Amino acid sequence: MKEVITTKDAPKAIGPYSQATKANGFVFVSGQVAIDPANQQVINGDIAEQTERVLENLSAILKAAGSGLEKVVRSTVFLKDMGDFIAMNEVYGKYFSSAPPARSTVEVARLPKDVLVEIDVIALG
Repeated sequence: MKEVITTKDAPKAIGPYSQATKANGFVFVSGQVAIDPANQQVINGDIAEQTERVLENLSAILKAAGSGLEKVVRSTVFLKDMGDFIAMNEVYGKYFSSAPPARSTVEVARLPKDVLVEIDVIALG
């Protein structure tokens, strides 16, 4: 059985997908970008500011699912420019300072709404 997770504290889905799905003890969170849930607009900011917004969005969705960042077991980071890796990693490390999850980081040609970073996660429910 699966449960669709939604919260007003994170951006609305911008396509035919759910913010997250909970199934078999896991929470699968769709990729999040630097959209402010208050106005559904991409925030102005550098990679550090965008990464922080993305992680706040992920945190809100996980909370709505009864989980949290401390329960994340896997993440994928998509960067527009691998040159932003160090700055993204500094912010990311503040949110995952203890027992960080497994992770892949890749550079991509383009991201939705031309943001600098997108992150998705899998967490324990």
